[in-house]
Amino acid sequence: QVQLVESGGGLVQPGGSLRLSCAASGFIFGIYTMGWYRQAPEKQRELVAYITSDGSLMHADSVKGRFTISRDNAKNTVYLQMNLLKPEDTAVYYCNANRALRTYWGQGTQVTVSS
Repeated sequence: QVQLVESGGGLVQPGGSLRLSCAASGFIFGIYTMGWYRQAPEKQRELVAYITSDGSLMHADSVKGRFTISRDNAKNTVYLQMNLLKPEDTAVYYCNANRALRTYWGQGTQVTVSS
């Protein structure tokens, strides 16, 4: 049974930091591209960052220089380090695993940036 379990969300003040984690099980983690998406209220889900099986990275322009995606294949976990958070980063953040025609989603974790 495939599971992606996100954690680390919460309420943080503008300028603060959070680290999201996504623990994966039920598939061969190391061969999948892992990504983070987010969805703000009344907006479409958008790609935040991804990391391929060989470690290539992509970060959306809106988070470049502030967020960093990484993975630990030994722990079957992908991370999103979020620094210098802004109110517009407020959203539900979803973990994604993708390979060819297979894609899996986590249940999401809420991140709220507010003073």
